[in-house]
Amino acid sequence: MRCVHLIPLAAGVSLSAMVPALASAQETHAQPADASVAVPAVPTSLAATDESTPAPTVKSNGHEIVVTAARIAGQLEVPSQPIQTYDEDDIAAYGVNSIADLIDAISPQTGSGRGRGDGRPVILVNGQRITSFREMRDIPPEAIRRMEVLPEEVALRFGYPANQRVVNIILKKKFSATTVSGEYNLPTRGGYDNYELESGFFKTVGPRRFNVAAKYTDTSMLTENERDVRQDPDSLPTVAGDPDPARYRSLAAADSEFTLNGTMTQGIGKDGFDGSFTTNGTFTHSVTNAWSGLDTVKLVHDGDSAVRTLPDPLATRVETNEFQAGLGYSRMLGGWNFNVTNDAGYTITETDTDRPRDTSGLVDAAKSGALAIDGALPVVPGAGVDEARNRTTTLSSLATLSGRPFTMPAGDANLTFKGGYDYTHSASENSASKMGMVGLTRGDVSGGLNLAVPLTSRNNDVLGAIGDITLNLSGGLDHLSDFGTLTDWSAGLTWSPTGKLTFQASYLVNEAAPTLVQLGAPVVQTYNVSVYDFTTNQTALVTVTSGGNPDLVKEMQRDIKLSATWQLPFMQRSNMVVEYFHNHSSNVSEAFPMLTPAVEAAFPDRVTRDDEGNLTAVDRRAVTFAEETSSRIRWGFNLSGNIGAQPQGGPGGFGGPPPGGAGGGSGGGGAGHSGGGGSGGSGGGGGGFGGPPPMMGGGRGPQGARWNFSIYHTWRFTDDVKIADGVPVLDQLNGGALTAGGVPRHVIEAEGGMFVNGYGLRLKAEWDAPSTVDGTGAPTSSDLHFGSTVVANLRIFADLSRNTELVKKMPILKGMRVSFVANNLFDTRQKVTDDNGEVPIAYQPAYRNPQGRVIGIDLRKMF
Repeated sequence: MRCVHLIPLAAGVSLSAMVPALASAQETHAQPADASVAVPAVPTSLAATDESTPAPTVKSNGHEIVVTAARIAGQLEVPSQPIQTYDEDDIAAYGVNSIADLIDAISPQTGSGRGRGDGRPVILVNGQRITSFREMRDIPPEAIRRMEVLPEEVALRFGYPANQRVVNIILKKKFSATTVSGEYNLPTRGGYDNYELESGFFKTVGPRRFNVAAKYTDTSMLTENERDVRQDPDSLPTVAGDPDPARYRSLAAADSEFTLNGTMTQGIGKDGFDGSFTTNGTFTHSVTNAWSGLDTVKLVHDGDSAVRTLPDPLATRVETNEFQAGLGYSRMLGGWNFNVTNDAGYTITETDTDRPRDTSGLVDAAKSGALAIDGALPVVPGAGVDEARNRTTTLSSLATLSGRPFTMPAGDANLTFKGGYDYTHSASENSASKMGMVGLTRGDVSGGLNLAVPLTSRNNDVLGAIGDITLNLSGGLDHLSDFGTLTDWSAGLTWSPTGKLTFQASYLVNEAAPTLVQLGAPVVQTYNVSVYDFTTNQTALVTVTSGGNPDLVKEMQRDIKLSATWQLPFMQRSNMVVEYFHNHSSNVSEAFPMLTPAVEAAFPDRVTRDDEGNLTAVDRRAVTFAEETSSRIRWGFNLSGNIGAQPQGGPGGFGGPPPGGAGGGSGGGGAGHSGGGGSGGSGGGGGGFGGPPPMMGGGRGPQGARWNFSIYHTWRFTDDVKIADGVPVLDQLNGGALTAGGVPRHVIEAEGGMFVNGYGLRLKAEWDAPSTVDGTGAPTSSDLHFGSTVVANLRIFADLSRNTELVKKMPILKGMRVSFVANNLFDTRQKVTDDNGEVPIAYQPAYRNPQGRVIGIDLRKMF
C-alpha cells in the first residue's frame, strides 16, 4: 500500500579481511571416537591457549603414511562424522550479515528429514550449549573460526531430542567489530515495500564475549486489488460507486518490528579454565495491521435486490511486547562438565478486531421502501471493537552433567545426565467472549540420560578389522502438570568401517502431549473467512471457530532412522549423505485439516451447512487422528572445489569433516575435554583460538576462486493418515489431503555458489513436484491439481575491502560490502486448477504467494 520509492539508507556493509584458510591434511586412517590419549586433570581443550593451529602428526605404518591433524579447541568428540564443515573463507563466501542469516543460507545442510520438531538445528558455541539462539544470532560471521554441522544423534549428548541436527560454532579467540547495515526490498509486481536497518557491536577476548545489536524492520500492506485477486461474486457490490472489497482485504499485513538484543559471557577462573557465566536480554516490539474486507449487505425490495458495501475496512491490529532473558553457567567438576541454561520470557499481546456493523436497519428500510436499494446509503455507526489481551510467561531450564564414567577395551564410555523444568502460563481475555479471564498453566519436570559405549576400535585394536562401533542408549521422563507422565527412549549404533564411511541406525520411541494451546485456548469466532468447499466445488465465506479441545489424548511415536555418510575419495572435503526415515504415530493431535469430504465424514459435528447444503461454519479446533505413517529417503551431495592459485596453507573448502576429524570421531590430540558430553571445549575457554584478529578493513589480496554445491533429494514413499476407525485411510501422496495443498512425492533442495577476490554469487533453490487432492466424485465436486514449483533465491555481492586499489582511491569503502538480492528469482507462483482447468477463487496464485519476485539491495559497513 505504501507508495514505492527508493529511500536513502545511511548504513553500509563490509567484510573484514579473512585470515588464510586453515591448512588441511587428508587422513587415511581416522582415530576412533574414544581417544587413546590419557585424559589430564585439566581439560586439554582449555589448556591450549596458543592461537595457532597445532601441527599435524605424521606416522609411518609400513607403506601407509598416516597424517592426523590435532583438533582445535571447541570441536566435538563424537563417533558421527560432521555432515559439513566450514572454515573462515567458506563462511565469507556466503556474504551474509549475521549468524542467523548464515544458518538460513545453509538450511539444506542443517535441515532434518526426521519430520519431528520445528526443523531448527541445535546451536552450540565452542562445543557448549547456549541459553537460546538469541545469544548468537546477531554476531557477525567474520567472528567464526570454524563451523560444523552434525547429525541428529549428537543432540542426545546435550540433552536435546534426536530430531534436530547440531551446528557447532567455534569462535575466534580475539575479534572486535562494529557493524551497520541497511536493506531495501520491493516486489517487481509492486504493491508494497520493506526495509531493514541494523547495527551491532561484538567483541571477544579469550573467555570474555560481549554483543549488543539493534534491528528495525518495516513492511507496508499488500491488498488483494494490488494483485488483481478475483473476488467471490456474492461479495461484490452491484451498485456503481460502492467501494471495492478487494481494496480493503490484505494479502500481506503491514508490520513493523524493533528488537534490541544483548549478550555477555565471562569466563570463570584463570583464563576461563574453570567455566563460564552468560547472561542475555532481549526486547522486541512489533505492530501488525491487517484488513478483512468490508461490511456487505444484501438489500431486497419487491423482488429486486442489490449487494451493497459500506466504507471503512474491518481491521485487526496486533501489538506485541516481548521481554526475554537468559542465564547460562558451565563448570568443570573434576572430569565432568556441568552445564545449566535458563531462558525466560514475558509476552504481552493486545489484539483489537473491528466488529461487523449491524445492517439490519438497512435491510428493513429497503424492504419497506424507505431506502432505495441502489440509492445513497446513510451512515451506519461502527459496532465497536473486540479487544483480546494475552499475557504469556515462559521459563525453560536444563542442566546436564557429562563425563566418562568408565573405560571399555575399545575406549571411554560417555554418559550425560539431564534434568529440566519448563513452565508456561498464559492469561487471556476477549471482550467478544463471556468467559472472562482464561488462564492456562503447564509445568514440565523432566529427567533423562544418554550413554554412548564404544564396542570396537581400530585405534585400540579391539576387533579393529570391522571398524569403530559405538552403541548409544537414551531414556527420559516428563511429567506435565496438566496432562500426566510421558516417557521416551532410543537405541542406536554408529559404525565406521573406515575413516571415510559411517553408518548409523536408530530406533526412537516417544510419547507426546498436545500443546497447551491445543488443549485449553479460549474459543474465538472469526467471520467471513474464505474456505474452499470440496463438496460443492465452490469457495464460501464462513464463520470459523478456533480454540482449545480438552478431549485430546497422548500421542505415541515410533521412528526408525538409517543413514550413511561417505567422504568422496575423488574430491577433497566433499561427501555423500543418505538417510532413510520411517515414522509411525498413533493418537495424533493435529490442527483441523483442510475440509475434504473424508474429513467431514470423520468429524461431522465440526461442519455446519444451511438447508441448501452450502457451507456456513467450520469448527477448526484441534482433533485427534487415529494413526499417521510415513517413510522417505533423503539423500544428497556436498561438493566443493577451487579454481586457480590458492593462498599458502592449502585450499580449505567446504565439505566433510576437518583434517584429522573424520570417521570414527576424535583423535584426541589435546582438543577434547575430559567429559564435556562429547564436546571439545568449555564455554569459558573462548574456544576457537584461530589466528590473529582480522584487520577490519584491510581485505586480502587476490586468490583463486572457491565454489561449493549442495543438493538434497527427498523421496517420499508413503504418507498415510487414518483419521478415525471406519473412515478410509488418506494416502496423501495419491490424492488424500489434510492441508491446503497436496503433498509432493519429490522435493529437491539445492544451494551453492562461487567466491573469488571478494566477489560472490549464491543461489538457493527448491523444487516441489506436482500433487493432487481428490474430490468426492460427486457431480459438483472436483479434484484439485497443484502444479510443480521452483523457487530460487539469488544473492550477488562485492566485498569492496578486498579490492585494495579501490580502497586506496576511496578509503570510505574500507570495510564495506554491497549485495543485490532477488528472492523468488523466476517469480514462481503455484498454479492450482480443478478438473475443468479453472482456478478456484481460494487457490488463486496471489493467495499461494502474494509477494512474487522480490528484489533488493543490502549495504553493510564494518568498523
